[in-house]
Amino acid sequence: MSEEKAPQEVLMDSTPTKKKRKRDDDEAPESSAAAAGGEAAAAAAAAAPTAHGRPAKRKVESRKIPVPAHRFGPLHDSWQRIYTPLCDHLHLQTRMNLATRNVEIKSSSTTTDTGAIQKGADFVRAFILGFDVEDAMALLRLDDLFLDSFDINDVKPLKGDHLSRAIGRVAGKGGKTKFTIENVTKTRIVLADSKVHILGSYQNIQIARRSICNLILGSPPSKVYGTMRAVASRAAERF
Repeated sequence: MSEEKAPQEVLMDSTPTKKKRKRDDDEAPESSAAAAGGEAAAAAAAAAPTAHGRPAKRKVESRKIPVPAHRFGPLHDSWQRIYTPLCDHLHLQTRMNLATRNVEIKSSSTTTDTGAIQKGADFVRAFILGFDVEDAMALLRLDDLFLDSFDINDVKPLKGDHLSRAIGRVAGKGGKTKFTIENVTKTRIVLADSKVHILGSYQNIQIARRSICNLILGSPPSKVYGTMRAVASRAAERF
């Protein structure tokens, strides 16, 4: 009897019980599930998930820039030079809507720069205001350039010949005064009837605008030149 029990005890020890088999089977799926969960978490982090667990999608933005009648011809002639940087460099969808006479810009899935839509709109708007394509293209390359516009009547209410003389003082003979202000302040200026448009950095725009306002108010150009050069030199030394 004792000789028969010994082999049975060995067999019982070597054979796993039902509870042990169940515990081993439960641990194996948990380890594989943990590995799969780690891979899924890494993939989800790479896909930049949202709060709801879905991959984030870039919002499609659009802009419409109206084109006045007197700028429709120049826009048509320079359309290739305007269209190329918007599509090739900023990766924006651009079209000219002939029915509404608007330049429509829209971001796409290939647009990488978050500020591309605003840069493109400023670029087109600068050309429509009267700036050259080369000058307006600086808005695409540099981040610290801005557009500023104001009316001569906002500085001093003028009518008739008085308004014409104020515009003449700002422009100068053959555009000499305007060119001098542009070169000293490193800006670009467009005179469109009683509107004045300035393209440049924030500080340079303020210097140019102050000089133009002094000319509108009747200051002689020589005095304006001296004050403008002194302010520009101090600003250059400061930075």
